[in-house]
Formats: sequence, structure tokens, C-alpha cells
Amino acid sequence: MTAPAPSWHADPYTDALRAGHGPLFLRRTDGWLLPLEVERWCAAPDAADRTVLRRCTGAVLDIGCGPGRMVAALARRGAPALGIDASPEAVARTRALGVDALCRSVFDPLPGEGRWDCALLVDGNIGIGGDPAALLDRIAGLLAPGGRLFAETAPADVEERVEVRLDDGRGGCGPVFPWARIGASALSARARAGGWAEEVRWTVLGRTFLALRRRTVPGAPVPGEP
Repeated sequence: MTAPAPSWHADPYTDALRAGHGPLFLRRTDGWLLPLEVERWCAAPDAADRTVLRRCTGAVLDIGCGPGRMVAALARRGAPALGIDASPEAVARTRALGVDALCRSVFDPLPGEGRWDCALLVDGNIGIGGDPAALLDRIAGLLAPGGRLFAETAPADVEERVEVRLDDGRGGCGPVFPWARIGASALSARARAGGWAEEVRWTVLGRTFLALRRRTVPGAPVPGEP
């Protein structure tokens, strides 16, 4: 299975990363705009990011790593970490930080499948591919038994699968691709149905995160649980 990655090769995203700032939006086909926080992505990890980083243990896969702030922070503390992103510009910026990164979709073959201790899906990346259930299933195959996923959710109680394009707010647009937005409660329900256990959820600086642990098989106890 391959993911629809060409959208992230589009000029609006590449240009925004090179500049280090927006404006950059996801534009839904009905015209609705979701601002993307390019400046935050290109900065050092903020207080909300650090709550995720503190929970990471072992080898960490940063899915949709963007310009690399999270995976770079992990590498600086000596953690085995790898960033993946479908955007060549994002991967180039991450490598420029001295961090390992691959230009691949999460649905492509990846190193260490079934052996990662943690995975990250921050900055809206739970939307990759437009199907959170399929994405969770793929990540379950990447993690070791009992591995953890740290996922950032939409701040609202929403669950939608949509088609979007990248828009620079000045008339430049990329191709249409599938995306999803999902809030914490909906993601927790999807995760439980897919054999994950929710460990904790928290909100910092208006951003909401879930820590999910992979069960060995749906319905089985999580390793280490009574």
C-alpha cells in the first residue's frame, strides 16, 4: 500500500519551509481554510511538544517529521530516532540538523518495522491518508508489542474525512489529496476498536494529545498491565 504523497512535494509547502513561515493553509474543497503553523514547526519544541518528548522512551519514529524539531530534540538527548516525511524539503531541513530522516510515506517499507518503541503523530499528522483507522493499523505494525503512539488530535470534537489542497493564501495551490481531522474522543474510540489502549490524554497550550499503547492482538491485555 502506498500513501498519496505527491501533495507534499507541492510548491506552497516547499516554499513555506524554505522561508520558515507561512501563510500556509489546508483548503477544503468547499473553501474552508485550516491555517498551518509553519513558524512553530520551524522553531524549537515548545512547552506542549516537551510534554510529548518527556514521555518518549527507547527508539522513536517521528511520522511526518516536517523540518525536524521533534526528532532533533530526541537525538540531542541520545535517543535512537528517525524522522520520515513525504516532503523532500522537510527531510533536507531535518538532515541539516544532523538527524536521520528518510523521504518516505508511512505506508512505504520502513526500517525496523515491528521494533519501534514509540511513534509520533503531531501537528495534525493523524490526518495522513485521510483514514485514521488505517493509519493506526499501519503504525501497529511498525511498533514493538506494547509500543506507544503519541498522537495530537484536533482541538474540537470532530471526525471528518475530507479532500484538501495546500494553499499559500496568495493564489498558489497544490493538488487535491485526502486528509482527516479527528478529536480526542473519536480517536480514542477508533483506537480501541483497532486494538489499542488509551493510557492518558492531556491538553497544553490549546493542543490535545493521546498516549496510545499497542496491544499484541485486539482485546488482549497490554504487556505490563495487571
